[in-house]
Amino acid sequence: MKALSILLNVLFVLPGVIPRTDNVFAQNTKVWEKPRVIVTSDGEIDDECSMVRFLLYANEWDIEGIITSSSQYHWHGHRWAGDDWVEIYLDAYTHVYPNLVKHDLAYPTPEYLRERTVLGNVKAEGEMEEVTAGSQLIVKVLLDETDDRPIWLQAWGGPNTIARALKTIEVEHPDRMAEVAKKMRFFFIWEQDSTYQAYIRPHWGTYQITTIISDQFEAIAYRWKNVQPKEFQKYFVGAWMKENILENHGPLCSLYKAHKDEDKGFDDGDFRSEGDSPAFLHQIVTGLRNLESPAWGGWGGRYARVRDNTWLDPVPFKGYVYPQGRWYSSTAWGRNSTRKGATTSTDKQYREYFKPMWRWSDALQNDFASRADWCVKSYEDANHPPVVKLTNELDMQVKPSTIIQLGAKGTYDPDGDELTYKWWHYVEAGTYEGLIDIQDAGNQNASITIPDDAADGKTIHIVCEVKDNGIPQLTRYKRVIVTILQ
Repeated sequence: MKALSILLNVLFVLPGVIPRTDNVFAQNTKVWEKPRVIVTSDGEIDDECSMVRFLLYANEWDIEGIITSSSQYHWHGHRWAGDDWVEIYLDAYTHVYPNLVKHDLAYPTPEYLRERTVLGNVKAEGEMEEVTAGSQLIVKVLLDETDDRPIWLQAWGGPNTIARALKTIEVEHPDRMAEVAKKMRFFFIWEQDSTYQAYIRPHWGTYQITTIISDQFEAIAYRWKNVQPKEFQKYFVGAWMKENILENHGPLCSLYKAHKDEDKGFDDGDFRSEGDSPAFLHQIVTGLRNLESPAWGGWGGRYARVRDNTWLDPVPFKGYVYPQGRWYSSTAWGRNSTRKGATTSTDKQYREYFKPMWRWSDALQNDFASRADWCVKSYEDANHPPVVKLTNELDMQVKPSTIIQLGAKGTYDPDGDELTYKWWHYVEAGTYEGLIDIQDAGNQNASITIPDDAADGKTIHIVCEVKDNGIPQLTRYKRVIVTILQ
């Protein structure tokens, strides 16, 4: 199986297509396109941790740009990581690249990434008047007519460099604004400056650009010990991090800035923070189909439409009124709930709010560990995720009382590992609020009966979750969406 996988990697390296056997041909022979991404980052220490993981997943996307920007926390002269902070990570990537391509030829060359790594608007918080190399790169990508695939613009810091690029297009190419807006998707880690509210929404809001603004990132940010359930914390403590990431996994993983206990004068190795990682975790194609709607949930969280096409974190109690302005450290519900002495939530609400992120923690961290292995191990000695295939349709329209047969025949593991199956009802992602009884939920083939009380138009999300028995154990999915017809 491994030899076949490597051969197919060679045969199917096509522009815009993920050249791996698990994604070359998706359900019903549809060819998946690789997401296109542009990163803007303020170089905070957790951005640097996120950059390690991002580069380990560089084969998952067409990376159009890596741009240093500013934020309310970091800018020139204020806790600044340096204009060239990304270079040390690209140098390390250069060293591990020859081994990474043994696992997937889709990894971009270091030269490709360096050509697209530039400086954006960094002189002050929210500065967007200066035209910079970073803003011009974004303009170039957005105006390129040779590729009409969506572009995910990620703001790990403030969106000011993105705002500058959009202002350039508005001033110099106003006739192309609608065309450009159709391509864009935003994923912001909070609004870390005022430019989204001050410029982007007023000038581009009419185009209804999909905009995700995350506060759920706190589940894997500095306060993760207050958020992660006890059963998942073992994947973040120093012993796990040292064994699986920090030690003996090459120069890129060794750059990962784990937690230091300054008082005791030594590194304990605990996971520190990757608050910005949800911005790209959302675009890893795992079979959860979360790119089709922010409301469906995936490794980057699950979101609710709050206004226009703006998606924020679902606050778990009725009657909550979202702020009209910025969603950031002073206003976001989850952040306020993590503050010492906060009375804005119950323990149950607190857990529920962050669940769209932490529910994937074991799968997410094990996958991270497998990528760290790819830096130093041969294909034969490392683990690779299972390939999930279903015999049933992914989208169905059925009447109440209908029995639906579900099957994952054809699912396989590229390493020949044994597989376990779990079919489960993703209640929060659908609109039918009742519970679905899944027969044979632990088998390759399962079935459900649509309840009689399922109303017309309601949706039910069923996830087929497949795990291998490799080390580390890896997970992939397929999501089935059932729409009720009366």
